[in-house]
Amino acid sequence: MDFMMVGVIGVVAFLTLLFVGLPIALAFILVGFTGTVALLNMNAGLSLLGETMYTAIASPTFTVLPLFVLMGAFAAASGFAERAYRAINRAAARIPGSLAIATSFGSAAFATICGSSLATASVFGRVAYPEMRRYGYDKKFALGSIACSGTFASMIPPSGMFILFSIFTEVSVGRLFMAGVVPGVLTACIYAASMYLRARANPALAPISEEEHAVTPRERVAALGGLWQIAILGGLVIGGLYGGLFTATEAGAIGAFGTLVFGLLNGPLRRFRIFAGALRESASITATLFFIIIGALFFSRFLGLTRIPFELSNFLQTWDVEPWVILALILLTWFVLGMLVVQSAVFALTLPILFPIVVELGYEPVWFCVIAMKMNEIAGVTPPVGLNAFSLAGAAGDEVKVNEVFAGVWPFIVCDIVVLILLIAFPQIVLFLPNTMLG
Repeated sequence: MDFMMVGVIGVVAFLTLLFVGLPIALAFILVGFTGTVALLNMNAGLSLLGETMYTAIASPTFTVLPLFVLMGAFAAASGFAERAYRAINRAAARIPGSLAIATSFGSAAFATICGSSLATASVFGRVAYPEMRRYGYDKKFALGSIACSGTFASMIPPSGMFILFSIFTEVSVGRLFMAGVVPGVLTACIYAASMYLRARANPALAPISEEEHAVTPRERVAALGGLWQIAILGGLVIGGLYGGLFTATEAGAIGAFGTLVFGLLNGPLRRFRIFAGALRESASITATLFFIIIGALFFSRFLGLTRIPFELSNFLQTWDVEPWVILALILLTWFVLGMLVVQSAVFALTLPILFPIVVELGYEPVWFCVIAMKMNEIAGVTPPVGLNAFSLAGAAGDEVKVNEVFAGVWPFIVCDIVVLILLIAFPQIVLFLPNTMLG
């Protein structure tokens, strides 16, 4: 059988297995192994799989992933999200949409110590949603603000997804982390402005409570003091990377240790059940991610045998169109696939193929990864496979249905599209920090 035909059948089979619910890593390995055996033989398939399993995670630099996962697990278990939310909520009192605005900036603050968007959406679903409903906030407005704000952890360092991007593209983790800072903060600000304008135009969306009217200016300023621990941890990790004081792996170790110390001082991690639960969660997430990495790299090697990446690259580079047309087609493909397939699978499947093509067309690698991450944020809340929406619906209680979350996200997706346009029109928004970092 023709090699390229086997590759096409493999891609279709992989997507089909995802639709029927097979785990991503198993789908990658099953299709990759079957395809390699069909192209070569059984011994070659076993040899390639074994070699990939070793080389995929043999590098010491891969320790950055479990360290930042551990940092996020300690942060989620230690109540940092609650501290961030309540501090910013107090500071924003009497502003229309204050609870939603507190969710936006609280999620951004929590993202500096937790690299998981699913964890952020889940935690704020338990913390912010009951408060919003208690004060009469519109249900869809509340759910949409929480689900979309949770995606900041994908962009703002230490982002777990950026670590995966670094593995698939070999772009520096530190540069990717720095590149995500300004776009992440910019998105939080645009979200907050949207919340304020919508709440001011329609006060029924976000009523201002009597408790908020009682907050004094002095109390507003004092409330921000509750963010000092997050500021120290985020400053150490992000500032240390920017200043060249330590590598991404060292930053992960410092962040995990600092989060553990504050978690012990604050009390939650003193309880063995919570401490052990954070360790179990960290180990489970790390093992899952490594399994996905191995499967994705093995599948990409299978595709390499079929010559699909080479032929696609050759076609796009010789296609007589402007480079921006190809970029637009890639973004459109990601948007469609992101609504149908889990984001990690989309990027594990496409980045090894598309990234070299985009770089060859002259686009800056770090900038392209941030654009891809913005598409990842949008995919995280769009139906039918928006994982943040499902995570929030599960955390907020039985009264919340996933379709209600999806109904509330569309105004924020418009905000994301505005940010995406700004990042494409002004690449220096992305590149300023990476280009000026030391070390």
